[in-house]
Amino acid sequence: MQKDGSILLISGPSGAGKSSLISELEKELKDIYFSVSVTTREKRDGEIDGVDYHFVSKEEFEKDINEGFFLEWAKVHGNYYGTSLRHTLEAIKKGKLVIFDIDVQGFLQAKKRIGEFITSVFVTTPTQDELKRRLLRRGTDKKEDIKRRLDNALDELKLAKEYDFFIINDNLNRAKKELLSIAIASRVRSSTYNLEKFITKWQS
Repeated sequence: MQKDGSILLISGPSGAGKSSLISELEKELKDIYFSVSVTTREKRDGEIDGVDYHFVSKEEFEKDINEGFFLEWAKVHGNYYGTSLRHTLEAIKKGKLVIFDIDVQGFLQAKKRIGEFITSVFVTTPTQDELKRRLLRRGTDKKEDIKRRLDNALDELKLAKEYDFFIINDNLNRAKKELLSIAIASRVRSSTYNLEKFITKWQS
């Protein structure tokens, strides 16, 4: 029977390996829609508009906030980040698994609005020192930015209990298998079915 899609929402500190895990997930699953966030931050070297983010001005972003076009939005490190509500609902109606990579603030907003569709996962490193090593190795952030990210990571970690699942990414293969299992389970949540219609058909 035709069923709605669902949302796999992934959060965690920058540097925890979320992007790598999502890339692995996309290789394994079909009929998925990766939600590309909108941001006001400057584009980094190698990033592509519409692929990594939709890059917009602060004025454009604030206009869309006022017009209710975001499922969730947050201001992080002085920049806005948000998720398009229209694209998300269209994908759910088509039965797709929508993958979100958003921060804790965004998760809490999304949970209030469409929590029945969401399966949430928090991904982190085994230790704060390991997160710092990964951020330094990445080489895209200044020292003061790394310190801010580490401070924010601790605050985010304290809210991890709000999520359905928790993955410690100390081994990419194991973390990938864990995330894949969660993604598969999210597609058979009872909320993805029109159960009243199913019961009527089941009785006939």
